[in-house]
Amino acid sequence: MRASATTDAPIALDADTVAIGVFEGKGIAHDLEGEPLQALLDSGEARPTFKHLALHHGAGKRWLLVGLGRRDAFDAERARVAAATAHGRARELGAHTLCWELPHHVGDEIAAALVEGTVLAGYRFDRYRARPDDEPPQLLEVVVSAHHDVAAAVRRGAVGARAQNLARELQDTPANDLTPMALGERAQELAGIEVEVHGRDWLAEQDMGAFLAVSQGSDHEPAMIVARYERGDGPLLAFVGKAVTHDTGGLSIKAAAGMHEMKFDMSGGAAVLGALQAIAALELPVRVLAVIGSTENTIGGSAMKPGDIVRASNGLTIEINNTDAEGRLVLCDCLCYAVAQGAERIVDLATLTGGVVTALGSTYAGLFATDDELAASVTAAGEAAGEPVWRLPLHAEYDEQMKGRYADLVNSESRKAHPIQGASFLKRFVGDVPWAHVDMAGTAHDTGRAYAAKGGAGWGVRLLLELARASAA
Repeated sequence: MRASATTDAPIALDADTVAIGVFEGKGIAHDLEGEPLQALLDSGEARPTFKHLALHHGAGKRWLLVGLGRRDAFDAERARVAAATAHGRARELGAHTLCWELPHHVGDEIAAALVEGTVLAGYRFDRYRARPDDEPPQLLEVVVSAHHDVAAAVRRGAVGARAQNLARELQDTPANDLTPMALGERAQELAGIEVEVHGRDWLAEQDMGAFLAVSQGSDHEPAMIVARYERGDGPLLAFVGKAVTHDTGGLSIKAAAGMHEMKFDMSGGAAVLGALQAIAALELPVRVLAVIGSTENTIGGSAMKPGDIVRASNGLTIEINNTDAEGRLVLCDCLCYAVAQGAERIVDLATLTGGVVTALGSTYAGLFATDDELAASVTAAGEAAGEPVWRLPLHAEYDEQMKGRYADLVNSESRKAHPIQGASFLKRFVGDVPWAHVDMAGTAHDTGRAYAAKGGAGWGVRLLLELARASAA
């Protein structure tokens, strides 16, 4: 979907459909001569209630009046939702070009959000099914009309949303097609990024015994995806992503009812790749190292077993009590590698625990950090991006839980404080480098948000992009 900005009035454009937001207690700023839109408000057919829609035909165009609710409650996230709502109606009407008239007295982040909501709502994953003959056409373009130049914000919103849609496509692709090495090949297609993809032999050379343990039950080659974006001379920011392309739980097998959703266990890696695409497209003056650990966790004659002891690349030994606590085994070697490559700040994203879903649902992701400044930066980026995180504690008592009986560490203890256990385990592998861990298991897919209701949500792309933008400022 194309996206553009203009200072021309909507009436002067070729757009076949125009969306006008209506706040409580406010009228129509620019009405139509002879066919007043205000009349729809006065009659009650149009209402300022958030997401309410009313349609008018006039001056050769369709006019969608979109309720925005109270002005003091309107923010970028509500703009995304309003845009997705308008997109759905415009698509039903067969629109090709939708123009949003930017509400008066809002920041440029609203212009970006209107584009984000529209582009995200336009995402379809239909490569595996026949398209119905009566399916409405796709919207081809979104235009933002404003009194001042919002082109930069519109471009930023479009680039970020397209990158998020890339992450969603990777998430939605089934594991029989998106194998770990296939994910590596997709990474190598990113423009402006240097990408290396390493397999099983290289992992063995690097003594990554924890990562290898997870992969050993699968016939598919694991992939350590290392991507670099270098522009400027700032500190090296590392994004580390878990990308288990399918997780059966191994011998500690998951329940059958939800196992088909385990293709989404690569969502952290997908978010990192999406963020890299956006960072490169916007040519941000930052230095980013991405490390993505990709494998299957499945069952076979050579699969790791409960009770096995493996050695991570930093020398720590790990007793595997639960083969379904595999993400931390992949990530620990990825974190060690990021440290060895000179990372000065590390943020990892992972669908790590079901416990964080119980705690925070699909609204917040869980945040853990060893550095208050980095935690504040990640929190601020999440708020700005509409992908909020909630910080949970780290404590010495949780560290004690993760000490092993037969090895230095266990990969899982009881179900108590399971998300914190995972973070406490990972903390052992970053040394003194400031580190933040984001457990995004509840926000990765099927979030119910208007612009990404079902399937992969691409959550984390906007957060990482915003964090990189703030680092570049």
